[in-house]
Amino acid sequence: MNMLEVKQLTKDFGGLRAIDSLDLTIGKQEILGLIGPNGAGKSTAFNCIAGVYAPTMGDVYFEGSRINGQKPWVLCKKGIARTFQIVKPFATKTVLYNVMVGSFANTNKRSEAKEKAMQILEFLQFADKKDIRAGNLTIGDRKRLEIARALATEPKLLLLDEVMAGLRPSEVDELVDMVRRLRQSGITIFVIEHIMRAIMALSDRIVVIHFGRKIAEGSPEKVASDENVIKAYLGGEYVVS
Repeated sequence: MNMLEVKQLTKDFGGLRAIDSLDLTIGKQEILGLIGPNGAGKSTAFNCIAGVYAPTMGDVYFEGSRINGQKPWVLCKKGIARTFQIVKPFATKTVLYNVMVGSFANTNKRSEAKEKAMQILEFLQFADKKDIRAGNLTIGDRKRLEIARALATEPKLLLLDEVMAGLRPSEVDELVDMVRRLRQSGITIFVIEHIMRAIMALSDRIVVIHFGRKIAEGSPEKVASDENVIKAYLGGEYVVS
């Protein structure tokens, strides 16, 4: 059974069709990449899967059960977590506090929430900054905190929305290693990313969308040599001879 299955997913906003008949699947512990130009509908697809938007048409299945239109907090308890492009932590609170907020998705006990949050911070090699206010973190550390908060909800499926945007190359490499370790821990990952060297290195498969429609799917190597993908998104430097 696939962890996630999307069938003919369509989302309209008034007269605008942001997602058009999208089909995709993600197997357990797979890393699936989603790429495409700005405005292609990538984040809209994430929002439909995570319960922010109800699909106009089509179906979304998680572990075999249809989840169309269920609220984000309901899906969170079922095991779907996501990050956001624009990171908005509780700026005046500590790193530990921010991660504990995620932990409360599965416990009402402060001691248990704190213990879970510390485990996440240690796993992410971030525990040394637990007492720093989130507002004082670098952009790289804010992205790491965003992932930590999502992990604290104990997800089975983690949706990563451009977590590497704005980072230095060394920080990108660190996050690539982190995502690989998350998969090794048993988490299935669906990732949107514009940094091609990162998405190509991480993904088992890549889906490409343009104007809301899927135009290609396959291994990173197959996608990188697809003429339609090169024209729509990658550009000539990705031509494979």
